[in-house]
Amino acid sequence: MGVLSEALAGQEGVKQASVRLRQPQRRQMAMVVTCRDDLVDAGHTVRMVQAVVEKLDLSRFHEPIKARQGQAGRDATDPQLLVALWLYACIRGIGSARELARRCEDSAAFRWLCGGVSVNHHLLSDFRTDHGAALDALFTQVIASLVDKDVVRVSRVSQDGVRVRLSAGASSFRREERLEKLLEEARQHVDQLRRQVDSPEHAALTARKKAARKRAAAEKIERLEQAIAQLPELKQKQAEAARQAGHGKRGQQIRARQPRVSTTDAEARVMKMPNGGFNPAVNVQLAADTESRAIVGVEVSNEGSDSAGLSEPMRRQVEERSGGKVQQHLIDGGYLRVQDIERAHTHEVELFVPPKPARQAHRRGRELQPLPTDSEAVLAWKQRMADEAGKEIYKQRAATSETVNGDLRSYRGLTQITVRGLNKARCVALWCALAYNLMHFGRILLA
Repeated sequence: MGVLSEALAGQEGVKQASVRLRQPQRRQMAMVVTCRDDLVDAGHTVRMVQAVVEKLDLSRFHEPIKARQGQAGRDATDPQLLVALWLYACIRGIGSARELARRCEDSAAFRWLCGGVSVNHHLLSDFRTDHGAALDALFTQVIASLVDKDVVRVSRVSQDGVRVRLSAGASSFRREERLEKLLEEARQHVDQLRRQVDSPEHAALTARKKAARKRAAAEKIERLEQAIAQLPELKQKQAEAARQAGHGKRGQQIRARQPRVSTTDAEARVMKMPNGGFNPAVNVQLAADTESRAIVGVEVSNEGSDSAGLSEPMRRQVEERSGGKVQQHLIDGGYLRVQDIERAHTHEVELFVPPKPARQAHRRGRELQPLPTDSEAVLAWKQRMADEAGKEIYKQRAATSETVNGDLRSYRGLTQITVRGLNKARCVALWCALAYNLMHFGRILLA
């Protein structure tokens, strides 16, 4: 009993003893010597991004800068830093200026890029979309460098379109009558606002707040005017669609519709999305080299259908950027138009595009059979698509374009475009395409 009592007493003593823990001491002063270059290791991706950007010619980004030697004013933020920030942000799938500004404070890699230079979301957002021509030239510069290094050969390219959701709400689309009424109300609101902010009752408002209220009202009027300006084009397209549909039930349905335009993004269009739903979106067209899978062409359209003549302009763009000649152009069946086949044949380009299924059941499976009315270009296309060698070539379309589309949507942030207008949306698409090429060919560009 004595031994047992001593053992129990020992256990009770163990239970009663306090535990020893390491606890944070947040008020403890410390002398810390750090170097920003030690924030990331030598093999980090962000170092590769910075090294590539340092080799690029960014002179076109410098042209609009007003801060010059011998003139008063604060220094401008280096475009090299802003280009590197957005490229690395797109590589990481970040598509928001506010999120990028937060990362510049919290993330070691972004803080390494900044090197002590402060940025805010206004600066980042404006830089992202205000340099369309310079950004386009930068994309061409990267393509030309890959061509010089024999990485990219544009003799065979694959093109595909991906519909990307816009931030415009579905409920923002209005008919012409409603748009006219909203515009009149907005103009009356501006007149009232001007009288209010200038009255003695609002003397407490600062000049900055008064200017902000006036600017917001003026921007609303501008957006409504832009929406109304889109109506003639939509009416023309509707009339053309009704003419092609004929005088049957389908044609009557098209004529009965009234065109609607978004009051927040006049160039947005409602499109059928990959999930089967309908949302405001843009059609981002991408061309890729089938050998290297580098993106060599980018365009943004508000055409909901790929059959709106989007293949030939893309082919010209690729040839202008690369300086090469496209000999084989791979596209899916949504692009198929006889006039495109004819024009491609005229320019000695082999167009690889599958035929549309025949409407008559007895013709299905025989769409590629030659007909007496077929032109030379159509006969060559049918023979090319029916041949086994042509079928093997066409398999590269899905293997190339679907891979590129998946990469941009999954990893480069091309999931939703939060800017307004086709020009700004094109800038977003160019940033994503540049990030894709930099991620896959950055080491080669540095060689």
